[in-house]
Amino acid sequence: MAKTYISTRNLHFLLNEVLDAPGLQRLPEYAEYDSEAFQMTIDAAKQLADTYLFPYYQEMDKKKAYYADGVVHVHECLKPAIRALGDGGWIAAPDSFEMGGQQMPYILLNTALLTFYAANANAASYAFLTQGAARLIRSFGTEALQQTYIPQMYAGHWQGTMALTEPQAGSSLSDVVSSAEPIGEGVFKIKGQKIYISGGDHTAVDNVVHLMLARIKGAPAGTKGISLFVVPKLRPENGGLTPNDVTTAGIFGKMGQKGYVAAHLMMGENDDCLGYLVGEPHKGLSYMFQMMNEARIGTGLMAIGTASAAYYAALQYANERPQGRHPSNKDVSQPQVLIIEHADVRRMLLYQKAIVEGGISLLMQCSYYSDLARAAQGEERDNAHLLLELLTPIAKSYPSDMGTLAVSAGMQCLGGAGYCDDFPLEQYYRDIRVNSIYEGTTTIHGMDLLGRKITMAQGKASVLYAAEVQATIQQAKEIAALEKYAMQLEQTAGAMQKTTARLLKLAQEESPEVFLADATLYLEFFSLITIGWQWLKQAVVAMRALEQGPGATDTSFYKGKLATCRYFFAYELPKTKALYDKLNNDDRVTLEMDKEEF
Repeated sequence: MAKTYISTRNLHFLLNEVLDAPGLQRLPEYAEYDSEAFQMTIDAAKQLADTYLFPYYQEMDKKKAYYADGVVHVHECLKPAIRALGDGGWIAAPDSFEMGGQQMPYILLNTALLTFYAANANAASYAFLTQGAARLIRSFGTEALQQTYIPQMYAGHWQGTMALTEPQAGSSLSDVVSSAEPIGEGVFKIKGQKIYISGGDHTAVDNVVHLMLARIKGAPAGTKGISLFVVPKLRPENGGLTPNDVTTAGIFGKMGQKGYVAAHLMMGENDDCLGYLVGEPHKGLSYMFQMMNEARIGTGLMAIGTASAAYYAALQYANERPQGRHPSNKDVSQPQVLIIEHADVRRMLLYQKAIVEGGISLLMQCSYYSDLARAAQGEERDNAHLLLELLTPIAKSYPSDMGTLAVSAGMQCLGGAGYCDDFPLEQYYRDIRVNSIYEGTTTIHGMDLLGRKITMAQGKASVLYAAEVQATIQQAKEIAALEKYAMQLEQTAGAMQKTTARLLKLAQEESPEVFLADATLYLEFFSLITIGWQWLKQAVVAMRALEQGPGATDTSFYKGKLATCRYFFAYELPKTKALYDKLNNDDRVTLEMDKEEF
């Protein structure tokens, strides 16, 4: 097992030097969070991850969750891990002081969450799924629902879930058919089934609380007729817990994440499942989007955390494994060199580092916008909200898609050893793959970006984004060593703007099928520019640190940042040229090919 799974030095660099996250203390909401509080919180997160999460990562895979006699059994490490996260205040952390939380800035919470995911996403995911469900009840539920459910969920005693997917609907939530029949004020009889429900049932908690989408009888068709309900496995009654006719039909056998349960649930098979309305009728999907958007950032964090752990495992191996000699050395009597000496291994390591640290940078940027959207005022708040909305599809998709490729490169560094379970790379590869599917597939996020986010608020979000990128370009132009990268990013961003204008014109002239046919490629184009922006930001800070002279500390760290920026601009950003060519031609093979021709 690798010794390292995340770089806390990199986290401090992004928080303190790139974003000045402790500067959020200027906002009354975060007045308690100075630099010392940031340091202590990150240290506490790392200590918890080292103790309760990281040691059990491979063990949870080998002793996987299983279903027997109606019970979902999970690894014995899970209960103390969830309780530790509850006792440490991590599940309650974003809630207000008055409500038992720590009023923690999202950028700090997400830094901790990234650490937990890098250590063991299969364990940490349970607790932070509960956090999202509890926050949904806090935002829209009645006082009675809040008092009944949230304290137990925050303590890690009860699991929370989001129960959306049904067998016949998949991602098409307009086709949800689970039903709700009113029987009293705010109380409904629930019938239906849900599939792929993460954390849907297991032995590490005392109860499971489902935040479930269903239709009240007589509701309008489509998404406008969906309501949100609290549906517990055991309903609190008369000071105790009563079975609520929520049955686990089984759990899904997954390619990876074998310690993280995905359940098939049946509600109301015996006509005795009660659900409690959250908010107003028929507004359930709009409420659920709060949790879904948080979960999309969370999915990005989970993916890039896994990719981070895989990178450090590959880096450790490359620094320990001798094999071969430099091509210029034909003397077999000479000792072999470590594989990190070989250029192609360095290329694969740089590829991983570029994706991991670029992805983390974007997620911290989005977390910073989230804090401003939550706690700032006026135009600053509104602009941050628009930027967060625009970047959420990239923050979910880039870490998920490119993180998978990064882990694959890490496995390749190990050669045959990477394919064997003596090393964790094969598990990281299996575990990360689902993140491209979680919380909306890449296709869905491509259509969201191109079809909705680009034109959001009459295009204001896109204008704000362009201004943010241009500000970084301008800073980089003032540093001689970075000027060429600034010019490269500026030209590429200009190409994307031309592409966007062409596609929006196409939307006016053609059907949506034509406009959105290559939305996934547009998402990839946009993502590469966005990560290029993040690398240029990091390079500006690194250059300024190195310009302090020979007395500058962490010289190797900052030089590593510059080398990785160089790599990204030499190897990754040029991929936009092929994307530009495809998005600007009229070949419609994916629309015109007959299905019989497959």
